[in-house]
Amino acid sequence: MIPFANRLVALSLLSAVCAACAGATADKLSLADVSSVAAEPRVTVFTTRNAVKGAQARPWFGTERAKRPSVAEVRLSSPYDRSSFSLVAGDWSIDKVQLLPNGLTWPQEGPRRDVLVYVHGFNQSFQQATLDAARLADGVKFRGETILFTWPSREALLDYIHDRDSAMWSRDALESMLAELIQHPAVNNIHLVAHSMGTMVSVESLRQIHARFGETAALKMGAIVLASPDIDIDVFASSVRRIGSMANRITVLTAANDRALGIMNRLAGGIARVGTAEKERLESMGLRVIDASQFGGSGINHDLFLSNDQVREQVRRAIQDSERSSLAIRAGEVVIGSQTPVLPGQQ
Repeated sequence: MIPFANRLVALSLLSAVCAACAGATADKLSLADVSSVAAEPRVTVFTTRNAVKGAQARPWFGTERAKRPSVAEVRLSSPYDRSSFSLVAGDWSIDKVQLLPNGLTWPQEGPRRDVLVYVHGFNQSFQQATLDAARLADGVKFRGETILFTWPSREALLDYIHDRDSAMWSRDALESMLAELIQHPAVNNIHLVAHSMGTMVSVESLRQIHARFGETAALKMGAIVLASPDIDIDVFASSVRRIGSMANRITVLTAANDRALGIMNRLAGGIARVGTAEKERLESMGLRVIDASQFGGSGINHDLFLSNDQVREQVRRAIQDSERSSLAIRAGEVVIGSQTPVLPGQQ
């Protein structure tokens, strides 16, 4: 395995070559902008999906519920593959999946690491969720460990109810994973980004974490970003009241023109989903809100945190702000809450 530092140097050199060949139109990588997943393309996976045909066979993990959770490491090919100097942008792909029967093997001593946990939404395969976790971590230039929590989605539009039940069935496993990270001496800040239906299981797990650890949990939790939350607004308000000061870490990404959630609003009898709720109502709960409505086009507008550079930058800023707050809290300083972020064009 190529050491992390050497990967950063190689990526920096590749950036210089591309910039020289293609001028200002080439993607320019610098040491400051290289994500950890770009430098060492891997994602750790915690899953409640069933293993399929063994750890090395595609599709690795399937659509059904496993008897017990699994932990695995996924090795990836990245768009920054140094084996080719092509100026044509590549994409992420899975090279290898290896089960970790002993779970996390991070050293108990040494430098502490930040962690980014991604929880996917409805109608997602294991492969898609894994690659989205990598794209998210790279898109926000995250420096730390990337973890995917993936639950057994049936990967079908007509299986919404099954997916919702499977997500909720997985909440204890997500709680256990978060509890392990909270108690792990090698972990510094735990950032959580959840999408759509994944926000529902995430909020439920945070309720359980608070009931288990109390305010101690908030000392390890960093940014909690809920992207296009597919949660009943009243249910959500009740949960926010039950997670203590972790609620202060929540950033909600909304879009009034989110067509997927618009359908769910109608199916729910007109009760708003959190992802399309009025900004003022969410802010009245003490939450930070990113209104991305103006950045949606003619599409579904349900994954702007992955597809829109300006929205992605705000997710990155939420993570950075939470890291500064954590440093201040651990130093015993008084932290003043940040204002609701303003996206370019919203001034």
